[in-house]
Amino acid sequence: MSMSALVDLGGLLRQVFTADDTAALPSPFADLLARLELSSSQAPGSGVADPEFKRQLTALVPAMRSYGRSLTRCTDMADDLAQETILKAWMARERFIAGTNLKAWCFTILRNVYLSQLRRKRFTGEWDERVAERKLVAAADQDQRIHIEDAERALARIPRSQREALILVGAQDLTYEEAAEVSKVPVGTVKSRVARGRQALTRELYGADEALLA
Repeated sequence: MSMSALVDLGGLLRQVFTADDTAALPSPFADLLARLELSSSQAPGSGVADPEFKRQLTALVPAMRSYGRSLTRCTDMADDLAQETILKAWMARERFIAGTNLKAWCFTILRNVYLSQLRRKRFTGEWDERVAERKLVAAADQDQRIHIEDAERALARIPRSQREALILVGAQDLTYEEAAEVSKVPVGTVKSRVARGRQALTRELYGADEALLA
């Protein structure tokens, strides 16, 4: 990508990893959420009625799928992660504190599920690169598509910890504190990873440090 094509990194990250929350819910998710509706009427101790908790979970499905794709680079694996996260969040809903950030809470669960699956070797190192490189965004105009494809390739080349921090803060709009809670690291570490990740991503995209492009 040339310097003349320079775009805001945060906006580019949102283009790549923010799903369309106006699209119809995929049937496996709709079926799963419908089954949850048959459960009890309120989460004991949470202060959040089950219908409201389900509504909030439903609204977060695109974000959970998007975050899952950023971790796995595979749509099918990401959807499996998101569905398991929904189940675990529902089962643990009495532990959710009303008024806090449900997205950060669900992302913490999703990340734990992902790491647990890695430890159990259910996600084993190599998978079909054609699947891993599957496009994660809807159709766009040609210039926008080039930017997005460049960003996907560039993100794949920076360290995983920096990529995750950039996506949590830049694409998913979590605060540094919320991202630190999800990643289980100090806030200062998240800030450092975001700063180093921005520099690394800028070098991958434009061949120069961010400061030189200002």
